[in-house]
Formats: sequence, structure tokens, C-alpha cells
Amino acid sequence: MASAPAQPVALPPLTDALDGSMRAAGRKEQEFCLMAVSGKVAGFHLPPLPTVGEIIKLFRLKAQKQLSQNFLLDLRLTDKIVRQAGELKNAHVCEVGPGPGGITRSILSAGVEQLLLIEKDARFIPGLQMLSEAAPGKVRIVHGDILTYKMEKAFPKHLKKNWEDEPPDIHIIGNLPFSVSTPLIIKWLENVSRKDGPFIYGRTQMTLTFQKEVAERLTANPGGKQRSRLSVMSQHLCTVENCFVIPGQAFVPKPEVDVAVVHFTPLVQPKIEQPFELVEKVVRSVFQFRRKYCFRGIETLFPENGRLKRTEQLMMTANVDPTLRPFQLSMSHFRNLCNTYRKMCDEDPSLFVYNYREELRHKKMMGRLLKSTSQPKQIEEEDQL
Repeated sequence: MASAPAQPVALPPLTDALDGSMRAAGRKEQEFCLMAVSGKVAGFHLPPLPTVGEIIKLFRLKAQKQLSQNFLLDLRLTDKIVRQAGELKNAHVCEVGPGPGGITRSILSAGVEQLLLIEKDARFIPGLQMLSEAAPGKVRIVHGDILTYKMEKAFPKHLKKNWEDEPPDIHIIGNLPFSVSTPLIIKWLENVSRKDGPFIYGRTQMTLTFQKEVAERLTANPGGKQRSRLSVMSQHLCTVENCFVIPGQAFVPKPEVDVAVVHFTPLVQPKIEQPFELVEKVVRSVFQFRRKYCFRGIETLFPENGRLKRTEQLMMTANVDPTLRPFQLSMSHFRNLCNTYRKMCDEDPSLFVYNYREELRHKKMMGRLLKSTSQPKQIEEEDQL
């Protein structure tokens, strides 16, 4: 996919778009835009359209298991998802993975100014183009991957707000495929930390779906069974709200798990004021052995030589009880650990680049090497006997 932002092109007839999408499936993915005819409609309401179910039949759409696709056909539920985003009248919205367009209809019915649709699967483009034609001047369709799409240029510059101000009139909404939801939210949390990507416009709000278990991790409090790396990384940067649960049977095909809708609002001030990479490394290390005392995970931050002494120094300075389990640590515990670790890294820069797993792999490799070199010597000794 091209790294440069897509350029709008003229809207082709629907039949041409269908043929084009089929051809696109057989060639290397590329990004392009379809822009609806310019013009604005006062008091906008969607005209009569085929139902989402009829769109699926019309274009012979099937959810692909390898892409973790599940369709939501009940417009009462899609309306409820969109309501969690707040007031959308005259707002600019990016919908991630619109698929057959159920949530898309609810967003348009909320009276948005502009809707950007980012869809990776070319099979859905013709159906989305139908919605684009029904909402003149409101919809822009991008065929591309949200993980690589350049969100910095997704919205008009005049919408930008200072980080300390109220969130901009920009929203990200999406029924995310399970396979992409976790890497995508980690990517966006890093963008929040750096104030880039979709957050170059300010504290852009997000309303996204996750597996129920992932949503519970995102919102878990200290001491809870679901407390995890995701809990700390999301809550130190955002206000995270688990809005409601959608039963699996509401989707087609029915997934094996229920789905939850989660709303994110970036904080003006992060709870841990350190670089994302440093916080992520400390938090990941702590939860590496979640059933053991936190001491066990924290010591993986340090090389074997001097590990015990440095671990004790870190925990004592950060005032963290080494017998607490990882899920029992509060945000202030993690803040103290990150701040202290940062000071230790400033004193010894080699600490930050140290990788515990690399050290383990090296030791195993050396062990196998020593074992293989000792075998010929043993055979030689046996021959002499």
C-alpha cells in the first residue's frame, strides 16, 4: 500500500465499482478514495435503502473467518454504539472497518458533517459506495489498512485543538475485527502518548468494540483478576469506559465470545509522564510472570550480572512491596517504578536497550553449542578405550 495519503477520484458507476473490487482482490492491495458528489443536505436523513442483510445478499458477502469478520445487522444496536460516542451532529468521524455498513448508517443518521470510511476488504466497497451516493458530499471511502493509513491528514486542519482544550469535534468509531483490535489500540495509545496520528488534532475520542474479555482487561482496576498490561497502558493515558456488552448471537456469523463497546478519551496529563516505550517495557516486564510476586518480573529489566542488587534498589526507591502480585500494583506503583527506572537508565544507558529474552536465547544457543562441541571429544575418548 502506498505510504502517501490517497487522492480523491471521480465516483464510478456502481456496476463498475463492483467489477473493480473483484479485480482488486487479485492484485496487490492499494489505497484509493471514492468521493461522493459534492453538496450538502439540510436536516439530513438517509433515503430508503436496501437493508444491511439485503446488501450482504446483493453483493454475496461472506464474513471471512481468517479476518475475524462478524457482521452486526441490528440497527438498534448500531445506533446504541454510535450514541456512546456522544454528540455527533456536524462532527467529523472516521469509521474503521465499516464492512457492510450497519454502523455507517447509524453514524450518518446522527447528522455528521463528514464521514471517512477505511475498509481493507475490497468486497465491501460497492455496498459502501451505495451509502456514499445516498449521502451526497458526506462520505469519503478509503480502501486501505488502518494499521498503516496516515491519520495525520485524515481531517481538515481547522479542526485542530490544543491538547489542554476540550476534545476536537472528531471521533473514531469501529466494530474492530478481533485479530486487529489489540495491536491497533496499542498503536493508538502510542499515538496518544506522542500526540500524533489521529491525536495530532487534539484529544480525539474513540468508541470501539473488543472481545468482552479484552474490554474487561482494558478497564480492570488494581486487584481485579483481569488487571493486565492493557489495563495500565490504556488507563495511564486515557479515561476508559466499558459502555455495554453485545451478546455474540447478535452478530453474523455468531462469534464464540460476547463483544463489548469501549469509549476512550485521552487525558490532558498522562498518569505516568515517561516515554511510551519505557512505560511499556516496565509494565510488560512486571506482567511477564503475573502469578508470581512482582519482584520476579521486575528483575527481568536488568542483566544477570548485578540483577538482584539493581532489582532491590529499584523496588526500594520506588517504595513497592516485592511480595505484591502484578495485578495488585496501583497506578502510583507503576509511576514510581517507571520514574525510578528512568533515573537508572539515565545513569546507565545500556539498561534501556537490555533485552531479557535475548539474553535467554543467547544462553540457550551457547548451551547447545557447548553440548555439540563436547560430543566429538567423548567419542574420541571412547575410541581410545
